[in-house]
Amino acid sequence: MGSDALRPMSRPRLYEQVVQRIREYVVESGLGAGDKLPAERELAQRLGVSRASVKQAIVVLDVQGLVEVRHGGGTYLTSTKMDLEPVDELVERRRRLPDVLEAREAMETKLAELAAERRTKEDLDALEDALRYMTEEIDNGGQGIEGDRRFHAAVTAAARNPILAEFMTSIAEQIAESRTESLHQPGRPKRSLAQHHRIFNGISLGDPKAAAAAMKRHLRTVAKVRLLSWDPDEEE
Repeated sequence: MGSDALRPMSRPRLYEQVVQRIREYVVESGLGAGDKLPAERELAQRLGVSRASVKQAIVVLDVQGLVEVRHGGGTYLTSTKMDLEPVDELVERRRRLPDVLEAREAMETKLAELAAERRTKEDLDALEDALRYMTEEIDNGGQGIEGDRRFHAAVTAAARNPILAEFMTSIAEQIAESRTESLHQPGRPKRSLAQHHRIFNGISLGDPKAAAAAMKRHLRTVAKVRLLSWDPDEEE
């Protein structure tokens, strides 16, 4: 048997080093949310790397929600803290996310359909409570993550299918990850809330086709995240 200790060694990506240097620069310069980073060309010159490496580093920071890239306007910090997720973990999350999103669409579209057929007054109350909670979160400057969780949990409960509910529980951690990824996208919380209202309307009216279609449209939006447009192996 071969030893795992002698597996091929991975070469550190240059842009990972650029990410760390940018983090050090932000900390040492005392920069905070709203402050602008030096232009990509300047960063490349000062670090002695290609602009491609700097671009990849900026994408990594953008994917993690630490910077906002304004087309033609530069790159701005969105957080005072530079809590970086290791790139290897980011790569792994990007690898599994499409499978999670496919599973969510397959199961939750059916759950919405069943919920429209089987919902009770108590189910509708729970869905409305979740919508109110998410609205309050967003109005208070949050991303609506807990309200989103409550809404989808209420849809699952209303469907009254214990096997599907068990499947949902089994991937709850991955679903939470996809939820956070989606709601970090600029403008996404309010858009998701509006889509939740359309799903609720279909369920409330007892219209399985409308509820399922609204859920499918919603989950297609959830799937549009910056992380999936990032190629971690792009040439430097």
